[in-house]
Amino acid sequence: SIPEPRFMLYFHVTFGLLLGWSASIKDRKTHNRILDGLISGFSLGILVAVFDVLQIYLVQSDTDVRAYLPEFSFDRMNYFLLDAGQRGIWLHLGIYMITGIVGSLLRISFQSTFFSNIKKNIFSFYSTTTKNIKDKLPPSILNLVKYGLYILLIAILFFLPTRWGSYWNFVIGLVGLYVIAGIGLNIIVGLSGQLMLGYAAFFAIGAYSVALINSPHPHNLLWGFWPGLIIGIVVSIIAAVILGLPIMRLRGDYLAIVTLGFGEIIRILLKSDLLTDFTGGPRGIHDIRGPTLFGMDFSSDVDYVYIIFIGIALTIFLFNRLQNSRTGRAWLAIKEDALAAQATGINLQKYKLLALCIGAAFAGLAGGISAARNQFTGPNEHSLMVSMNILSIIIVGGVNSIPGIILGAFALKGLPEILREIENYRLLIFGALLIVMMLVRPNGLWPSSRPLFEKKEQPQTEKEIKDERGGIDA
Repeated sequence: SIPEPRFMLYFHVTFGLLLGWSASIKDRKTHNRILDGLISGFSLGILVAVFDVLQIYLVQSDTDVRAYLPEFSFDRMNYFLLDAGQRGIWLHLGIYMITGIVGSLLRISFQSTFFSNIKKNIFSFYSTTTKNIKDKLPPSILNLVKYGLYILLIAILFFLPTRWGSYWNFVIGLVGLYVIAGIGLNIIVGLSGQLMLGYAAFFAIGAYSVALINSPHPHNLLWGFWPGLIIGIVVSIIAAVILGLPIMRLRGDYLAIVTLGFGEIIRILLKSDLLTDFTGGPRGIHDIRGPTLFGMDFSSDVDYVYIIFIGIALTIFLFNRLQNSRTGRAWLAIKEDALAAQATGINLQKYKLLALCIGAAFAGLAGGISAARNQFTGPNEHSLMVSMNILSIIIVGGVNSIPGIILGAFALKGLPEILREIENYRLLIFGALLIVMMLVRPNGLWPSSRPLFEKKEQPQTEKEIKDERGGIDA
């Protein structure tokens, strides 16, 4: 259903404030900054007014726009016009002019000396307070507070799925699956520097492993979800080894093309009539059974959200441990300069193959959960576009950034599901978003900080100084 017009008004006001804020450049004089906000608001208001005129013409001429834009109905056009008809043109123009000025004034205010001093005092108070608390409290209490926050987060994640409803559980589950897959691909691309375009193949292997083992068709094995998930992860690792051994010497575009071919080979084999009796062919595999826990059914939408949350926590934990380990340092060295890394004694083939296997295992985990959750898997669900989606999540969110990957997964998978009106134009939005990201934020929405592996120098104690001087009292 179409929401109330005030929500569209909120959108216009917010967008106008952001526009006025961005147009107000700090180095210019105050009256020039206000004028910049007015001009930018007026310019966008004119563009929106032209769009309004086009919509009014389409409404008055009874043009069937749905032949070109299925979701662009007359009701939605009136909604964009704030249900004000022709007066919506002047409303939009006035809104953007006023909010452009207000946005520039807000930025001028927040960049003034008064607000700068307030921000400095707040940050100074915060840093001083936290330092005093850490110095006064014993480590046991600090650890207790940290674990208490973890327990609170777990409790929130436990109760929220029971309140969200089926639709939101589906959306959050979809985002969570792409977070797991995104972290796996980030190990391959972000840490070890291997450009892979056929990542959906490992996703498909995990999905079909669970489907073949826990579906009545085509083999009626019904071994259970958990054995199928483990087998899917293992088979994904084996496939990574088979793929990785002959291509470890390839880099850059050549590696991307080979992995792209591997992903297409897997998809075509799953779709071919030759393997119809084994994989279900183009029709895929239906009626995939869900998991059970201690003999009880564990396959509701809430249960799957719990499983996905556990999968996300596991992958984040493993990623952080690997990134900060000797293996993670070796991966980063290979990514920065493979020849220099090899000269320091790093076995390139070993570490690159290890990254490929771990990334494939994460993809197999996500694919297996996805197949059981949807009760279906087919070759069209594992196309090249899946690999592009996961790679786009990393680029848009931020390479080697867990918060960035989560934010990218929500932006590229959650929002199109929530805003179904623009779902048919996902490719267009992907292209525009990637171009904007490369120009404005090339490191992603939430870029990662460069890891610091040097050991911090601790101040020497009086005993250490005395030992260095041969026992002489300091």
